[in-house]
Amino acid sequence: MIIISQADGRTFFTLFVVVFSLPKESLQGPNERRLLSDLFDRYNSLERPVANESSPLVLNFGLTLMQIIDLDEKNQILITNTWLNLEWNDVNLSWNESDYGNMTNLRIPPHRIWKPDVLMYNSADEKFDGTYPTNVVVKSDGNCSYIPPGIFKSTCKIDITWFPFDEQKCEMKFGSWTYDGAQLDLQLISEDGGDISGFVKNGEWDLKGLPATRTAQYYDCCPSPYVDITFVIHIQRRTLYYFSNLIIPCVLIASMAVLGFTLPPDSGEKLSLGVTILLSLTLFLNMVAETMPETSDAVPLLGTYFNCIMFMVASSVVSTVLVLNYHHRAADTHEMPEWIRVLLLQWLPWLLRMSRPNDRITLMTIAASAQTRDEMRELEMKDMCSQSLMANVLDMDDDLRPTAGQYATQGYRFGGSQHRAPFAGDHCPFLGRREVSQILKEIRIITKKLREDKDDLVLTNEWKFAAMVMDRVCLIVFTLFTIVATIGVLCSAPRPLLS
Repeated sequence: MIIISQADGRTFFTLFVVVFSLPKESLQGPNERRLLSDLFDRYNSLERPVANESSPLVLNFGLTLMQIIDLDEKNQILITNTWLNLEWNDVNLSWNESDYGNMTNLRIPPHRIWKPDVLMYNSADEKFDGTYPTNVVVKSDGNCSYIPPGIFKSTCKIDITWFPFDEQKCEMKFGSWTYDGAQLDLQLISEDGGDISGFVKNGEWDLKGLPATRTAQYYDCCPSPYVDITFVIHIQRRTLYYFSNLIIPCVLIASMAVLGFTLPPDSGEKLSLGVTILLSLTLFLNMVAETMPETSDAVPLLGTYFNCIMFMVASSVVSTVLVLNYHHRAADTHEMPEWIRVLLLQWLPWLLRMSRPNDRITLMTIAASAQTRDEMRELEMKDMCSQSLMANVLDMDDDLRPTAGQYATQGYRFGGSQHRAPFAGDHCPFLGRREVSQILKEIRIITKKLREDKDDLVLTNEWKFAAMVMDRVCLIVFTLFTIVATIGVLCSAPRPLLS
């Protein structure tokens, strides 16, 4: 329930009476009515308002840029909120102020008087002309001022070479569609260009200037030149959004790809990490490609950086596959070539200051060739293994069969009564000659197997160490590549990063 006080009730009643006592139609003063009747009594809106038909009508043209609504890079269209400013003198719309009650000006709809057919040549609007037909202010001396606002869609060639550090220059070209320079002469209101005093700042673009030029161009259709005025909207992209949403995530993802080389190969996550990072970079590149025009004129700077990082990540995946291949190689499937042994087990570990337990790599160890070390190892093994373990313990040769020379030297003869020749069983009274021979044979087999297993283990460890060296090399190379690519791309920008 609404309670209205007595004072409010009186106010409401007074307002009600005033509103309903107003006339149904607006009443004009007698001077304005008489002036309009006299002006349009013989006025023809199709007539070009000049005193001499051989002289051109001077049209002063200007432009006020209010707001940049959007720059569609994909379709290369600039959408702006713009006011046009057209001033000309109509000799048929002049009067003596004293004859009409000192009336100085009139507001007349544009379809009632002659109006220049000025259009934007590079319009991309569906209706081509996006202006709103406001009234024309006509003064007593015949000067007409027409300021129609409009949402203009103009074509703009986008240069994406330095995206997102780019600057764009979009043109808005205005001129008469049918009147040539001999009939309509366009002149700039201000030599400084367009008016940007009321410009509303844009979140993506900074307005650097709005210069204008007047040109007279000849066409094949007509002998007289057509005059046009071109306004150049010079804008500069603000990069904070792209820096925080594209560049920083790309750098972080690239660093994750580099850190993948620190994972041990046995973890099983090295390859999956590289593939995941490659897919993430592909997603970011698609986000950039969606906003860029489909052109082959240039590659954007950010796209170049993303391509470099993607190449680095793809190379890291290939390197990871090679590292895993080296890490899981065994002695029974692969033999290490000499160049890999020299490069990955000697020089690169020495340069990277890498070493294995009980195996310090120095220039002295590198100086010795692999062949010399193998010969020394073989000689050492032959000296140590010239006799079997049981033969050394029993103080006899591995071959238990005495030769005839041995019997002759000791003076034994077969079938005689002399002392028989000693045999290995004399040293082992509890073992027969055949049993000792079998034991020595088995010991030789076991010794050979242990020696082969040890050599296989050494070779397997060498492959693993080679994979570790490759991981370290890839870590350093790709880290330097990422740093150099990031600094090089960002420093090649034509202006500061966060401007």
